[in-house]
Amino acid sequence: MNPIRRLTQRLSNPLLVLLPADALVAFAALFAGAWIRFGLDLASATQSIGPLFPRAVSFAACIVIGLTTMGLYRARQRPTVSESIARVLVGVGIGGFGHILFFYLFPEHNTGRLTLAIAMVLSFVAICLVRGLLLRFLDHNPAKRRVLLMGSGRVAAKVGLLRRRSDRRRFEVVGFVPGSAAEREFAERNGMGPLIGPDVDLRQLRFDEVVVALDDRRGMFPTAQLLRHRYIGIPVRDIVDFLEQETGKIDLDVLHPGWLIFASSGHSRWGFRVMKRLVDVGIGTVMLVLTSPLLLLAVAAIRIEEGRAAPLMYRQRRIGRGGRLFDLLKFRSMRLDAEKGGPMWASRQGDDRVTRTGALLRRFRIDELPQLINVIRGEMSIVGPRPERPEFVGKLSQHLPLYDYRHCVRPGLTGWAQLNFPYGASIEDANEKLKYDLFYIKNTSTLFDLVILMQTLEVVIWGRGTSMAGPRSSEARSGEPSQSPAQMRLFTTRKSDAA
Repeated sequence: MNPIRRLTQRLSNPLLVLLPADALVAFAALFAGAWIRFGLDLASATQSIGPLFPRAVSFAACIVIGLTTMGLYRARQRPTVSESIARVLVGVGIGGFGHILFFYLFPEHNTGRLTLAIAMVLSFVAICLVRGLLLRFLDHNPAKRRVLLMGSGRVAAKVGLLRRRSDRRRFEVVGFVPGSAAEREFAERNGMGPLIGPDVDLRQLRFDEVVVALDDRRGMFPTAQLLRHRYIGIPVRDIVDFLEQETGKIDLDVLHPGWLIFASSGHSRWGFRVMKRLVDVGIGTVMLVLTSPLLLLAVAAIRIEEGRAAPLMYRQRRIGRGGRLFDLLKFRSMRLDAEKGGPMWASRQGDDRVTRTGALLRRFRIDELPQLINVIRGEMSIVGPRPERPEFVGKLSQHLPLYDYRHCVRPGLTGWAQLNFPYGASIEDANEKLKYDLFYIKNTSTLFDLVILMQTLEVVIWGRGTSMAGPRSSEARSGEPSQSPAQMRLFTTRKSDAA
């Protein structure tokens, strides 16, 4: 493959494009801020506040961290213009505050308040402009990975559901190779294309990757053909792996038996489990101390609304690691008679059982803070799948065969599913969240936990049940984009691109 083409393909990943660009912009902004502050004289700035290079490095690092908390490096981010501007503004604000804390800890790196203020303003304006241009480049990158689909039936049609530009920033489909007459008929009936006929020499096609997406592999698996592709250096991947990488979840509809059994996962390593437990205790203790003022305010608000006799918290049985039961602690956000008729699905919006104080506590996740005690006890982790009630687990396990697999790790205070899908209130929602939970379990790592924890701040600040990269309201209830197979002509017409 052409080295330039390989480079441009890698640059289709937003993380590899946006993060270095933002860091460079912030780095230059601090120099520009010092230059403006000291009368267009960098020599005077250096004499007054010291060397600018280390200060610019720390400022850029803080800005990148702030933007990370706002989810601005997600591969499938799809912000509106106003949403992107708002999140950059908050991210720069968080980064600037972090830089203030940094030079209070290390006074020798102080940049001065006015210099910092100018640098933050310049960073905000420049990052908004540069990001707008780079996201347009990512959407229309002409050197995306060219993918050949071996299959054209219902499994291959899953790729057609990735209809948004943000879902297809990293690849484009060259064509479909039907594995049977039934697959060809399905593709023709639903407008999938282009179809690659048996008379076409695949060696004449220009593709960078082969994805096996056959409806039925028995007796029709093209072993010799795929080995020939591997022999000349073309990657061959399973549709499950392909969708996992492109969507950030494991698609249960195409998951074949044995895939999870042989898939490697960090949670099975003893060293990782020990490290995760130490991190949980450390972060849980620090967060409990730092959020203690919020805890006291929550106690006061509940007392004012419901009186001194009303209980502050409630204990609710949940299922933890290995199926063990534990009492989850939460601030009470519902009326005392909320479940007089038995356990019910909760909803983040429109639940008339929630008190006025409870609605505020829920909006900013303050009602979840007592679970830090569960974390310190070892019943929960900071990051992991959310624990569910035994009454619901039995029902969900009957409908969702892999649901019990969530219990191989400790449940979490926050998690990958919470960042990507709204608050669930049905079996369909639980099925969609399970896809993200399985992705987390398979790909768990200390760095992944840190990124999830940082991006949880995004959900807390905006006070809603999903991050910017999660589904829009129209998709939230169904779990999949509302699109019929006949609408999957996106491979042959660019007019169907969605924002």
